[in-house]
Amino acid sequence: MRPALAPLALIALLATPAFAQSEETVPIDTPLGPVVGTLETPAGDPAPVVLMFHGFTGVRDELPVATTDEGVFSRTARLLAEQGIASLRIDFRGSGESPGAFADTTFEGQVADGLAALDWLEANPAVDGQRLAVIGWSQGGLVATAVAGRSDKPDALVLWAAVANPEESFGGIVGAETLAMGLAAGDAALPVTLPWGAVIELKRGFFEGVATFDPPAELASYAGPLFITHGTQDTTVLPSAVDTFLAAHEGEETAWIAEMDHVFNAFTGPETLDQMVGETVAFLKPHLQ
Repeated sequence: MRPALAPLALIALLATPAFAQSEETVPIDTPLGPVVGTLETPAGDPAPVVLMFHGFTGVRDELPVATTDEGVFSRTARLLAEQGIASLRIDFRGSGESPGAFADTTFEGQVADGLAALDWLEANPAVDGQRLAVIGWSQGGLVATAVAGRSDKPDALVLWAAVANPEESFGGIVGAETLAMGLAAGDAALPVTLPWGAVIELKRGFFEGVATFDPPAELASYAGPLFITHGTQDTTVLPSAVDTFLAAHEGEETAWIAEMDHVFNAFTGPETLDQMVGETVAFLKPHLQ
């Protein structure tokens, strides 16, 4: 595990000449219904590609980054494209522009969406689907462990502040009492008030996933290179998740730890996020050649 002592990867990221790039909204069919994504590609021959999974209650562009007009994922996609790496970021079903009700969200449903998006990229001539990586943030990281472990297709896996212990992380977000109520609920949606004041609805399937889904066990089936980032100030997903994932994974692995919160200090500006993306690109490039 190595700390973030110097932004060398960020310097390299900013010093590399940018590629011209294009962005389009794309529909992706899954066994459970369509999802909507954004495909961002650099100019030239089909490029290696990164599939990105957003977090709990998130959308494909992700949270706004202060002092910019971008979200965490839309900014990341631009920075990847400037380094010659394409990306696909999706709205899971029931989130963002993808059809469905958010109350029907389950971990397994999102894994199904992710696997379908992986297959879509492999078959898409606009990108080089044989050179493919996955990035998952928070709950999206939980999903990414299963997409990588069940397919064993990604040439590299990146977990940004990923959920390793769902009961611990979601218990901290919604409370242990709400988790218990959700498991006891029938088919009706349960209103849930989040710490930031938003009120959402969730059904029993989501809470059953919190109780049974095992991200470290999913990751154990993935033999490829692993890159983990986490913040020492993250109180949403505790930093102990890093050691849990490293213990579960057999193979090449690197952890990058920085003084950041669960959103990579995005509410104060892009500096920490850009450094993290630089470190991510430095990890990805050798595995996507």
